[in-house]
Amino acid sequence: MVGSSNTDLIIRVPRIPKAGETLLGGEFMSAAGGKGANQAVGAARSGGRVALIARVGTDAFGERAIKGLRRDGVDVSCVFRDKLAASGVALIFVARDGENSIAVAGGANARLSPADVGKAAGVIRAAALLVAQLETPLATVIAAAQVAMKAGVPVILNPAPAQALPNRLLKLISILTPNETEAELLTGIKVTQEAAAARACAKLRSRGVRTVILTLGARGAYLADAGGQQMVPGFKVKAVDSTAAGDIFNGALSVALAERKTLRDAVRFANAAAALSVTRLGAQPSAPTRVEIERFLGRRK
Repeated sequence: MVGSSNTDLIIRVPRIPKAGETLLGGEFMSAAGGKGANQAVGAARSGGRVALIARVGTDAFGERAIKGLRRDGVDVSCVFRDKLAASGVALIFVARDGENSIAVAGGANARLSPADVGKAAGVIRAAALLVAQLETPLATVIAAAQVAMKAGVPVILNPAPAQALPNRLLKLISILTPNETEAELLTGIKVTQEAAAARACAKLRSRGVRTVILTLGARGAYLADAGGQQMVPGFKVKAVDSTAAGDIFNGALSVALAERKTLRDAVRFANAAAALSVTRLGAQPSAPTRVEIERFLGRRK
């Protein structure tokens, strides 16, 4: 995994506040987060051997992040400490229905550089898969993808937070995993139904991406590759907090693919992990274990 590490400061509220509004009485908690670290923990708990390439500050938030990653068995030898920037922080409102609103101060994440990728090139070359997101500089993501491609390592890109992407990056990507919002930004197609999902996936593949997995929340995920297109249904659960559900999906997906599961089976495994995650509060604390995922799937054959 190459990506961000944050500390999430979370307040539970009856609903997301409107502009200029103050809501009282919310429950507060803090949890480890950041898309890169979330996906690393999601993969580790799903049964993968994981290394994270990231940057944190020398502050207490950074120290706590590294200790938490180590507890989950993540290799932190390429998590660099930055003396000039604070660790990343995310402020999160979580509504009663599970919806969330997030603002992020990237801090040291914005200083993860192509030079850092160069220091970690050996880790990338030895991997079964490289997974990246967009909470770190785009130049760094491109550098990591280039190292992986030259070594024959497939690249999964979760294009979040949503932003325009150059074709030179998309052509390096083996699997792209946008949600509806990200797919719309990248293609101009509003994904409201399966037919629109098919058009969006086709447009992304025309730009060089080999496989697209368009995540659709509780509905599941729509797959498109050279072999065709299909929908993989999701699982109905009672949502508590949707924070990091996409990250847990990507972490679990990467493990299943590294284990050489078929694409459909890998997505079903990832759907189950994401479904379990939304029944729990927080980002990394919500990531289920391999045993929990397999037990969940066993009850839904």
